[in-house]
Amino acid sequence: MTRAIRFHETGGPDVLRFEPVEVPAPGPGDVLIRAAAFGLNRAETLFRSGSYIETPSLPSGLGLEASGVVEAVGAGVTAFSPGDAVSVVPPISMVARPVHAERFTYPADRVLRNPEGIGHVEAAATWMAYLTAYGALVDLARLRSGETVAITAASSSVGLAAIDVARRVGARPVAITRTVAKREALLAAGADAVVASAEEPVAETLARIAGPDGVRVVLDAIGGPPVGDLAAAMARHGILIAYGGLSPEPTPFPLLSALSNRLTLRGYLVHEVTEDPVRLAAAIAFVREGLASGAFTPRIAKVFPFEAYAEAHRYLESNAQFGKVVVRL
Repeated sequence: MTRAIRFHETGGPDVLRFEPVEVPAPGPGDVLIRAAAFGLNRAETLFRSGSYIETPSLPSGLGLEASGVVEAVGAGVTAFSPGDAVSVVPPISMVARPVHAERFTYPADRVLRNPEGIGHVEAAATWMAYLTAYGALVDLARLRSGETVAITAASSSVGLAAIDVARRVGARPVAITRTVAKREALLAAGADAVVASAEEPVAETLARIAGPDGVRVVLDAIGGPPVGDLAAAMARHGILIAYGGLSPEPTPFPLLSALSNRLTLRGYLVHEVTEDPVRLAAAIAFVREGLASGAFTPRIAKVFPFEAYAEAHRYLESNAQFGKVVVRL
């Protein structure tokens, strides 16, 4: 038996419970992992509250990111041995494979050896953020050197990873955040410019920053009415990639901007990359190279102890964080 994070009803962080669950011995092709750190994502808070694209099967576990140590391997597993420091490729389903538990089994072909010099806390903050950013900006949008990319929710773990990825390919990342409070931190993190969406006109400010070439790529985690302002600043044949829906308001389709500039508005999930072995291998290599060169730095907003797991959810939902919220066991 081991302790896992579970909930029996959807709702706020108070529904989260520590519960004993049985952990089966690793079967053929599986590894048993003792967790050392979890990365938190807004996906988990939405899943817990019943607002995610996947509906929990109650009672439910949750969790997309974990780093830990291999405890045992199943038959046929040769790539890993007990004692190896590893992380997981985020699962496509939290219903089928929740990973926020003290120990869990996982397919060996979905496990990654932790990069050299990266501890468990940093490893738990790496793969979801950088695989998401790479998949959207490089694999999908083909972001190129010299282009301007606008990034909403820029102080989130994915937003900061997207700034790193954009700079890695020579593009100009423009960070969009609600107020000026995080402006200096975003500039220090590599943003070429910062737009405070609650304090200045987004479309006009983006257009001024981008210049005559406009914004070809937008990475948006929010949706809602602001999509209209983002689309209005985009270049002809630009692509707006929506990977989240943090806004509680409906998202209007920006018809006139889409028609006049032949825009593509496209939904995206990291699973497009993680479920394709060829694309996943390219993404992992890209991230590992960025980490090794120092171009990529997983930024940790705050680390909570395992016993404060619900409090970590509250902090994530406060929007006060700058980077990844991590739970350490």
